[in-house]
Amino acid sequence: MNKSNIIGLILIGLIMFGFTWYQSKQYEKQMEAQAQLDSIARVEQMAAMALDSAKRAEGIVTDGEMSGVKVLNMPAYKDSLLTEARLAEASICRLSNSKVEIEFTTKGAQPYSALVKDYMSFDSTALYIFKPGMSQYGISLYVGENINTKDLVFQIAEQTDSSVVMRLPFAQGGYIQQKYWLPEDSYMLQNELSFVGMENIIPRNVSRYDIQWDVIIPRLEKGYKNEKQYSKLNYYFADEKKPEVIARGRDESEKVTTRFKWFAFQQQFFSAMLTSPQEFSSADFSVKFFSEDEYKSQGNLMACSAKLQSEFTGGNEVVIPYEFYFGPNDYRTLKSYDQKYEKIIPLGGWMVAWFNRIVIIPCFDFLGKFISNYGIVILLMTLLIKLLISPLTIKSYKSTARMQVIKPEIDKLNEKYPNEKDAMKKQQAMMDLYQKAGISPMGGCLPMLLQMPILFAMFRFFPASIELRQQKFLWADDLSAYDSIWDFGVNVPLLGDHLSLFALLMAITMFVYSKMSSSQMSDDPNMVGMKFMSVWLMPIMMFFICNNLSSALSYYYLLSNIITMGMTWYIRKFVVTEEKVRNDMMIKAKQPKKKSKWQQRLEEAQKMQQQMQKQNRR
Repeated sequence: MNKSNIIGLILIGLIMFGFTWYQSKQYEKQMEAQAQLDSIARVEQMAAMALDSAKRAEGIVTDGEMSGVKVLNMPAYKDSLLTEARLAEASICRLSNSKVEIEFTTKGAQPYSALVKDYMSFDSTALYIFKPGMSQYGISLYVGENINTKDLVFQIAEQTDSSVVMRLPFAQGGYIQQKYWLPEDSYMLQNELSFVGMENIIPRNVSRYDIQWDVIIPRLEKGYKNEKQYSKLNYYFADEKKPEVIARGRDESEKVTTRFKWFAFQQQFFSAMLTSPQEFSSADFSVKFFSEDEYKSQGNLMACSAKLQSEFTGGNEVVIPYEFYFGPNDYRTLKSYDQKYEKIIPLGGWMVAWFNRIVIIPCFDFLGKFISNYGIVILLMTLLIKLLISPLTIKSYKSTARMQVIKPEIDKLNEKYPNEKDAMKKQQAMMDLYQKAGISPMGGCLPMLLQMPILFAMFRFFPASIELRQQKFLWADDLSAYDSIWDFGVNVPLLGDHLSLFALLMAITMFVYSKMSSSQMSDDPNMVGMKFMSVWLMPIMMFFICNNLSSALSYYYLLSNIITMGMTWYIRKFVVTEEKVRNDMMIKAKQPKKKSKWQQRLEEAQKMQQQMQKQNRR
């Protein structure tokens, strides 16, 4: 690479950095302005809700305006018992087992909070999937007039340690019932929605009812970008291989017009799910993430909304089952319910996900049974993986060593065919040389390509593994998050607001290993760009990528680089020596050679090129 090329690359890099910095500043200004508007809107909405609740207790409501509030008499329901239910005072009850504690409010007969036991938030406080009052769940139905159960206070009909039954009575004798029960040692809350004695209250032409569930998921992890990136909404069609995904780390909404079985408001490591064995008819989903400032000041991650429609068949007693899941995104736990819930864990594409499910997760779980320190578990996993792929590694090094042995011959061919018009002749001569030396053109690349699924599997596995959450190792206090050794206090473009030591060490070892490997590369001018990319660009890019990701991932890559460098030294010193390679090449040179299909096609192309050149001369 000459001086002009180096200067050009530097200038391009400076221009890209400057443009990125400028765009990030503009984006920050826009986000700040939008955050202010959103905050004002939320404050106004919350204030209006609070004022509305106070007025409802007095029998009046407001029109929602913050200034010049107009007070109106709330129209009474046709059914006197509904009017009483609207004005009644709500109470709280709870169900608890060894896994979760769920509070319910009689206003709407709905979940009020969901506490997950045996886990803590990033700040060592109790972990709520949603905090008290941060969930609104209501059933909308026409019963001669439109009602929404979230506005009405139910009566507790029965309550035990593991179940609660709440009813909303009607003056004509029927009632709507919500029954919840919590099995022991389970994250699954069972629910039955019943319409009892309502055949004369609900018109016969009513064929559906609506469900709306709005939830604010709180901040649970250390870093905004990482938690946001792995949070999303999933919904699942029966008999499909995996669920559909929206809002993967960004604001998004989607309308679903076909039947589906369940959906999940998914935070990075915990989820709130709702399943309908009879399936939902349609839905409108939306997710809005809070800004980073709100995330830090208010402690909220995202606002999720699901507007659902379900079919209704009339009768004297209609019972419709539902299932709520409030718990961790643990692969074994989710898989135990046999509902494809485990598919929400982002393990990668089909090949990468298959490798994670078949190899990585069982290996990780097996080692975790005997070793409590997950830093040691990752070390042993890395050694085991390197041992398994060592035959491919040795094959790759043999190919590289052979290339080094014939390097003088390659240099002679480069001198013999310096012009581009002789490229075909040069390629043919190269193939002849490779064949005599017993070298496959893909001998060095193919083993590395076969290792790529492993690298991608690790990239997917560590950030999604809840077992690593809040696990300490060396200076890292949470292997599922970044390991900051220096908090800048300001956001640096591309880098973030901190420096991760594992990411930095990983980049340094990657640079050293790339430097070692580049010494074995050919001096062909065409390889200069490849060398520059492997030695400089890749370590820098990986550092910026991993600085905000799981420290376990950077730690794994760091170990992988160190072990690979050790293996490289050992193989070159004792396994693939130049003397052994020369002897092996001499033996192969004496064996009869058969032209490969690639070489045959190359010769045919060369003949065609020669014929075309002859015709052009004529």
